[in-house]
Order: sequence, then C-alpha cells, then structure tokens
Amino acid sequence: MTAQRPAPEATRAVVQDFLRARLAGDTARMVELFADEVDWLLADNPGVPWIRPRSTGAECAAQSAELAAHTVAEDARATLDTFLVDGADAVLFGHLAGTVRATGKSFEGPFALRLTVEEGRITRHHLYENSLSIAEACAP
Repeated sequence: MTAQRPAPEATRAVVQDFLRARLAGDTARMVELFADEVDWLLADNPGVPWIRPRSTGAECAAQSAELAAHTVAEDARATLDTFLVDGADAVLFGHLAGTVRATGKSFEGPFALRLTVEEGRITRHHLYENSLSIAEACAP
C-alpha cells in the first residue's frame, strides 16, 4: 500500500501562511509552522551572522529575526517569481536584496527555496542563494 500524498492545496496554504508570517516578522507563528525538527539547508557561512546550521523549529524561525537585526529594513527587497507545488513539496524562485547594517554594503541575487510540509508543518527548508554576494557585503 502506498502512502497518500498530501493535497497540493494544503501545502500551498501552509507555505503562504509561512510567507505572511515571515514578511510580518511573526516569529511565534513561524515556530508554530515549523516542525519540531527541521531538515535545514543553507550553506554555512561563518562571515554572515544569520547564516548558520539550524535544526529545531525555534532555531529556524529565529533566522528571520536575526536577518532583520543585521540588515537595514528599508533596503530589504524580495520578489517571488515562481511558486510550484507538488504534493508535500513547494519550490519558490525569486530575487532578494538588502544592505548589511554594520558595513553599509548591499547584496542581491536570485534564490530558490524548497519547502516540505508534512501534517501541516514545515519539515524541510532548503535555501539556495547568492551566498558570495552576502558574504562580501558582510566583510569590512
């Protein structure tokens, strides 16, 4: 017997809720949306304070606040070009940009985000972004 795949509508609804919470800086809601344990992938970058390994829902949700603390809010920009859903998986493509508060340097580039939703919570968060641009913006 094959396990039933989640409906794409349910996955899309959770991801949209996550995006709204992220945009609003609602860490408490993001903690609720992340599973207790998350398969987190974001290339470790020791020169960037908000990019580090994470595994719990609370750690993953905190990344948004850490990013906000180290960047200039007025310069933060993100566009979403594509939002694909297949069962439990969602893939988002877009472009992001910002300015690092400590250096005044800007970063920008495309991103791809793969999320997996199981039982209404995000169990996978794999982000692929222009980490070189971000590291250069953090360097003095």
